[in-house]
Amino acid sequence: MAKVGFIGLGIMGRPMAGHLQAAGHGLALYDKYISPPPQELTDGGAAACASGKEVTGRSEIIIVMVPDTPDVDDVLFGPDGVAEGLSPGKIVVDMSSISPIATKGFAARINDLGCRYLDGPVSGGEVGAKAASLTIMVGGPEDAFAKVKPLFELMGKNITLIGANGDGQTCKVANQIIVALTIEAVGEALLFAAKAGADPATVRQALMGGFASSKILEVHGERMIKRTFDPGFRIRLHQKDLSLALQAARDLHMSLPNTATCQELFNACAAQGGADWDHSAMVRILEQLANHEIGGA
Repeated sequence: MAKVGFIGLGIMGRPMAGHLQAAGHGLALYDKYISPPPQELTDGGAAACASGKEVTGRSEIIIVMVPDTPDVDDVLFGPDGVAEGLSPGKIVVDMSSISPIATKGFAARINDLGCRYLDGPVSGGEVGAKAASLTIMVGGPEDAFAKVKPLFELMGKNITLIGANGDGQTCKVANQIIVALTIEAVGEALLFAAKAGADPATVRQALMGGFASSKILEVHGERMIKRTFDPGFRIRLHQKDLSLALQAARDLHMSLPNTATCQELFNACAAQGGADWDHSAMVRILEQLANHEIGGA
Protein backbone atom coordinates (compact mmCIF):
# COMPACT_ATOMS: atom_id res chain seq x y z
CA MET A 1 0.00 0.00 0.00
CA ALA A 2 1.26 3.47 -0.86
CA LYS A 3 1.59 6.48 1.40
CA VAL A 4 -0.47 9.09 -0.43
CA GLY A 5 -0.83 12.77 0.23
CA PHE A 6 -4.05 14.43 -0.94
CA ILE A 7 -4.35 18.21 -1.10
CA GLY A 8 -7.76 19.63 -2.04
CA LEU A 9 -10.86 18.05 -0.50
CA GLY A 10 -13.73 19.79 -2.24
CA ILE A 11 -16.55 18.41 -4.41
CA MET A 12 -14.13 16.29 -6.44
CA GLY A 13 -11.21 15.67 -4.10
CA ARG A 14 -13.22 14.37 -1.18
CA PRO A 15 -14.67 11.28 -2.92
CA MET A 16 -11.45 10.69 -4.86
CA ALA A 17 -9.49 10.53 -1.61
CA GLY A 18 -12.18 8.28 -0.18
CA HIS A 19 -11.66 5.69 -2.93
CA LEU A 20 -7.92 5.58 -2.19
CA GLN A 21 -8.60 5.10 1.50
CA ALA A 22 -11.18 2.37 0.85
CA ALA A 23 -8.51 0.46 -1.06
CA GLY A 24 -6.24 0.52 1.98
CA HIS A 25 -3.81 3.30 1.09
CA GLY A 26 -2.56 5.53 3.89
CA LEU A 27 -3.63 9.15 3.47
CA ALA A 28 -2.21 12.46 4.65
CA LEU A 29 -4.69 15.30 4.03
CA TYR A 30 -4.63 19.08 3.72
CA ASP A 31 -6.97 21.76 2.41
CA LYS A 32 -6.43 25.37 3.46
CA TYR A 33 -10.17 26.05 3.10
CA ILE A 34 -11.50 22.86 4.70
CA SER A 35 -10.14 22.39 8.18
CA PRO A 36 -10.39 19.94 9.79
CA PRO A 37 -10.59 17.50 6.86
CA PRO A 38 -13.81 15.52 6.31
CA GLN A 39 -14.51 13.41 9.37
CA GLU A 40 -15.22 10.24 7.42
CA LEU A 41 -11.63 10.31 6.14
CA THR A 42 -9.97 11.00 9.47
CA ASP A 43 -12.22 8.43 11.17
CA GLY A 44 -10.88 5.98 8.59
CA GLY A 45 -7.30 6.65 9.67
CA ALA A 46 -6.22 9.54 7.45
CA ALA A 47 -3.80 12.02 9.00
CA ALA A 48 -4.90 15.65 9.14
CA CYS A 49 -1.94 17.89 8.26
CA ALA A 50 -1.31 21.58 8.82
CA SER A 51 0.39 22.29 5.47
CA GLY A 52 1.36 20.93 2.09
CA LYS A 53 4.88 20.56 3.42
CA GLU A 54 3.67 18.25 6.19
CA VAL A 55 1.60 16.21 3.74
CA THR A 56 4.66 15.76 1.53
CA GLY A 57 6.86 14.68 4.40
CA ARG A 58 4.43 11.87 5.18
CA SER A 59 3.88 10.73 1.58
CA GLU A 60 5.52 9.00 -1.39
CA ILE A 61 2.96 10.27 -3.91
CA ILE A 62 1.34 13.67 -3.50
CA ILE A 63 -1.95 14.36 -5.32
CA VAL A 64 -3.20 17.91 -5.78
CA MET A 65 -6.84 18.65 -6.65
CA VAL A 66 -7.55 22.39 -6.44
CA PRO A 67 -9.50 24.84 -8.63
CA ASP A 68 -7.07 26.90 -10.73
CA THR A 69 -3.50 27.60 -11.82
CA PRO A 70 -2.71 30.10 -9.00
CA ASP A 71 -4.00 27.58 -6.45
CA VAL A 72 -1.63 24.89 -7.75
CA ASP A 73 1.24 27.39 -7.73
CA ASP A 74 0.49 28.24 -4.09
CA VAL A 75 0.12 24.61 -3.02
CA LEU A 76 3.38 23.60 -4.67
CA PHE A 77 5.63 26.60 -4.16
CA GLY A 78 4.01 28.83 -1.54
CA PRO A 79 5.14 29.02 2.10
CA ASP A 80 5.13 25.55 3.70
CA GLY A 81 4.18 24.15 0.31
CA VAL A 82 4.80 20.79 -1.27
CA ALA A 83 8.21 21.77 -2.69
CA GLU A 84 9.55 22.45 0.79
CA GLY A 85 8.78 18.89 1.87
CA LEU A 86 10.05 17.04 -1.19
CA SER A 87 12.96 14.64 -1.21
CA PRO A 88 14.33 12.86 -4.30
CA GLY A 89 12.20 10.06 -5.71
CA LYS A 90 8.78 11.36 -4.74
CA ILE A 91 6.04 11.90 -7.32
CA VAL A 92 3.77 14.94 -7.51
CA VAL A 93 0.47 14.45 -9.35
CA ASP A 94 -1.62 17.49 -10.19
CA MET A 95 -5.17 16.40 -11.02
CA SER A 96 -6.49 19.96 -11.18
CA SER A 97 -7.49 21.54 -14.50
CA ILE A 98 -5.02 24.34 -15.17
CA SER A 99 -2.83 26.02 -17.78
CA PRO A 100 -0.77 23.61 -19.91
CA ILE A 101 1.99 26.22 -20.17
CA ALA A 102 2.17 26.76 -16.41
CA THR A 103 2.13 23.00 -15.94
CA LYS A 104 5.33 22.61 -17.94
CA GLY A 105 7.01 25.18 -15.72
CA PHE A 106 5.77 23.52 -12.53
CA ALA A 107 7.03 20.14 -13.76
CA ALA A 108 10.49 21.54 -14.51
CA ARG A 109 10.76 23.01 -11.01
CA ILE A 110 9.70 19.73 -9.38
CA ASN A 111 12.12 17.79 -11.60
CA ASP A 112 14.94 20.09 -10.45
CA LEU A 113 14.26 18.83 -6.91
CA GLY A 114 14.88 15.23 -7.99
CA CYS A 115 11.20 14.32 -8.19
CA ARG A 116 8.83 13.37 -10.98
CA TYR A 117 5.66 15.20 -12.00
CA LEU A 118 2.43 14.12 -13.65
CA ASP A 119 -0.44 16.29 -14.79
CA GLY A 120 -3.59 14.20 -14.62
CA PRO A 121 -6.71 16.35 -15.01
CA VAL A 122 -10.05 14.56 -14.94
CA SER A 123 -13.44 14.65 -16.61
CA GLY A 124 -16.67 13.28 -15.18
CA GLY A 125 -17.62 15.82 -12.55
CA GLU A 126 -18.97 15.05 -9.12
CA VAL A 127 -20.90 12.04 -10.43
CA GLY A 128 -17.73 10.50 -11.87
CA ALA A 129 -15.70 11.30 -8.76
CA LYS A 130 -18.23 9.55 -6.52
CA ALA A 131 -18.60 6.58 -8.87
CA ALA A 132 -14.82 6.23 -9.44
CA SER A 133 -15.53 6.46 -13.16
CA LEU A 134 -13.51 9.55 -14.05
CA THR A 135 -11.66 9.95 -17.32
CA ILE A 136 -8.03 10.77 -16.46
CA MET A 137 -5.77 12.43 -19.04
CA VAL A 138 -2.11 12.21 -18.06
CA GLY A 139 1.04 14.01 -19.11
CA GLY A 140 4.49 13.07 -17.85
CA PRO A 141 7.17 10.36 -17.79
CA GLU A 142 6.07 6.81 -18.49
CA ASP A 143 7.79 5.32 -15.43
CA ALA A 144 5.98 7.71 -13.07
CA PHE A 145 2.69 6.99 -14.85
CA ALA A 146 3.21 3.24 -14.39
CA LYS A 147 3.77 3.71 -10.66
CA VAL A 148 0.74 5.93 -10.14
CA LYS A 149 -1.63 4.11 -12.51
CA PRO A 150 -2.93 1.73 -9.79
CA LEU A 151 -4.08 4.80 -7.88
CA PHE A 152 -5.66 6.31 -10.99
CA GLU A 153 -7.55 3.04 -11.49
CA LEU A 154 -9.19 3.47 -8.08
CA MET A 155 -10.56 6.86 -9.13
CA GLY A 156 -11.30 6.43 -12.83
CA LYS A 157 -12.07 4.08 -15.70
CA ASN A 158 -10.61 5.65 -18.84
CA ILE A 159 -6.97 6.43 -18.08
CA THR A 160 -4.63 7.52 -20.87
CA LEU A 161 -1.03 8.68 -20.94
CA ILE A 162 -1.27 11.42 -23.57
CA GLY A 163 2.39 12.42 -23.73
CA ALA A 164 4.83 14.73 -21.95
CA ASN A 165 4.09 17.13 -19.11
CA GLY A 166 1.41 19.60 -20.15
CA ASP A 167 -0.20 17.24 -22.65
CA GLY A 168 -2.69 16.00 -20.07
CA GLN A 169 -3.82 19.57 -19.48
CA THR A 170 -4.01 20.23 -23.21
CA CYS A 171 -6.29 17.20 -23.56
CA LYS A 172 -8.47 18.47 -20.72
CA VAL A 173 -8.85 21.87 -22.39
CA ALA A 174 -9.93 20.07 -25.57
CA ASN A 175 -12.41 18.07 -23.49
CA GLN A 176 -13.90 21.23 -22.00
CA ILE A 177 -14.35 22.76 -25.44
CA ILE A 178 -16.37 19.71 -26.51
CA VAL A 179 -18.40 19.67 -23.30
CA ALA A 180 -19.31 23.37 -23.48
CA LEU A 181 -20.30 23.22 -27.14
CA THR A 182 -22.36 20.08 -26.56
CA ILE A 183 -24.20 21.63 -23.61
CA GLU A 184 -25.04 24.57 -25.85
CA ALA A 185 -26.22 22.25 -28.64
CA VAL A 186 -28.39 20.16 -26.30
CA GLY A 187 -29.85 23.32 -24.80
CA GLU A 188 -30.71 24.76 -28.22
CA ALA A 189 -32.23 21.48 -29.43
CA LEU A 190 -34.45 20.88 -26.40
CA LEU A 191 -35.48 24.51 -26.30
CA PHE A 192 -36.36 24.41 -30.01
CA ALA A 193 -38.44 21.28 -29.46
CA ALA A 194 -40.24 22.77 -26.46
CA LYS A 195 -41.08 26.08 -28.15
CA ALA A 196 -42.27 24.22 -31.25
CA GLY A 197 -44.79 22.43 -29.04
CA ALA A 198 -43.18 18.98 -28.63
CA ASP A 199 -42.58 17.41 -25.24
CA PRO A 200 -38.84 17.94 -24.58
CA ALA A 201 -38.61 14.86 -22.35
CA THR A 202 -39.98 12.64 -25.11
CA VAL A 203 -37.74 14.32 -27.69
CA ARG A 204 -34.72 13.68 -25.48
CA GLN A 205 -35.74 10.03 -25.07
CA ALA A 206 -35.99 9.62 -28.84
CA LEU A 207 -32.67 11.34 -29.49
CA MET A 208 -30.93 9.06 -26.98
CA GLY A 209 -31.41 6.21 -29.44
CA GLY A 210 -29.89 7.98 -32.41
CA PHE A 211 -26.72 9.59 -33.73
CA ALA A 212 -27.26 12.68 -31.53
CA SER A 213 -26.96 10.60 -28.37
CA SER A 214 -24.32 11.71 -25.87
CA LYS A 215 -23.56 11.64 -22.17
CA ILE A 216 -24.44 15.33 -22.03
CA LEU A 217 -27.83 14.74 -23.65
CA GLU A 218 -28.38 11.96 -21.13
CA VAL A 219 -27.27 13.74 -17.96
CA HIS A 220 -27.51 17.46 -18.65
CA GLY A 221 -30.53 17.15 -20.91
CA GLU A 222 -32.34 15.64 -17.95
CA ARG A 223 -31.11 18.48 -15.73
CA MET A 224 -32.49 21.04 -18.19
CA ILE A 225 -35.89 19.36 -18.28
CA LYS A 226 -36.13 18.77 -14.53
CA ARG A 227 -34.56 22.17 -13.65
CA THR A 228 -31.95 20.61 -11.36
CA PHE A 229 -29.05 23.07 -11.56
CA ASP A 230 -27.32 22.39 -8.24
CA PRO A 231 -23.64 22.18 -9.17
CA GLY A 232 -21.93 19.03 -10.24
CA PHE A 233 -19.49 21.24 -12.14
CA ARG A 234 -19.79 24.97 -11.55
CA ILE A 235 -20.07 27.52 -14.33
CA ARG A 236 -17.19 29.55 -12.89
CA LEU A 237 -14.89 26.54 -13.26
CA HIS A 238 -15.95 26.00 -16.86
CA GLN A 239 -15.37 29.71 -17.49
CA LYS A 240 -11.83 29.19 -16.22
CA ASP A 241 -11.29 26.24 -18.56
CA LEU A 242 -12.59 28.11 -21.60
CA SER A 243 -10.38 31.06 -20.71
CA LEU A 244 -7.43 28.67 -20.93
CA ALA A 245 -8.67 27.50 -24.33
CA LEU A 246 -9.14 31.00 -25.70
CA GLN A 247 -5.79 32.23 -24.38
CA ALA A 248 -4.03 29.24 -25.91
CA ALA A 249 -5.85 29.86 -29.19
CA ARG A 250 -4.52 33.41 -29.25
CA ASP A 251 -1.01 32.12 -28.59
CA LEU A 252 -1.42 29.60 -31.42
CA HIS A 253 -2.86 32.24 -33.80
CA MET A 254 -6.10 30.35 -34.30
CA SER A 255 -9.81 31.03 -33.89
CA LEU A 256 -12.22 29.09 -31.67
CA PRO A 257 -15.45 30.94 -32.56
CA ASN A 258 -17.97 28.60 -30.96
CA THR A 259 -15.86 28.25 -27.81
CA ALA A 260 -15.98 32.04 -27.54
CA THR A 261 -19.77 32.00 -27.92
CA CYS A 262 -20.13 29.46 -25.12
CA GLN A 263 -17.88 31.55 -22.90
CA GLU A 264 -20.14 34.58 -23.51
CA LEU A 265 -23.18 32.50 -22.54
CA PHE A 266 -21.43 31.43 -19.34
CA ASN A 267 -20.49 35.06 -18.72
CA ALA A 268 -24.15 36.01 -19.04
CA CYS A 269 -25.06 33.36 -16.47
CA ALA A 270 -22.43 34.70 -14.09
CA ALA A 271 -23.76 38.25 -14.57
CA GLN A 272 -27.10 37.01 -13.26
CA GLY A 273 -25.57 35.48 -10.15
CA GLY A 274 -25.13 32.04 -11.68
CA ALA A 275 -21.38 31.50 -11.40
CA ASP A 276 -22.05 28.63 -9.01
CA TRP A 277 -24.87 27.06 -11.02
CA ASP A 278 -24.15 23.76 -12.72
CA HIS A 279 -22.76 24.35 -16.21
CA SER A 280 -25.90 22.79 -17.72
CA ALA A 281 -27.66 26.00 -16.59
CA MET A 282 -26.19 27.70 -19.67
CA VAL A 283 -29.63 26.84 -21.07
CA ARG A 284 -31.19 29.55 -18.88
CA ILE A 285 -29.64 32.26 -21.04
CA LEU A 286 -30.80 30.52 -24.23
CA GLU A 287 -34.29 30.41 -22.71
CA GLN A 288 -34.22 34.13 -22.06
CA LEU A 289 -33.24 34.77 -25.67
CA ALA A 290 -36.18 32.62 -26.81
CA ASN A 291 -38.59 33.97 -24.20
CA HIS A 292 -39.48 30.37 -23.41
CA GLU A 293 -38.48 27.83 -20.77
CA ILE A 294 -37.99 24.14 -21.46
CA GLY A 295 -40.97 22.48 -19.85
CA GLY A 296 -42.84 25.79 -19.76
CA ALA A 297 -46.21 26.47 -21.34
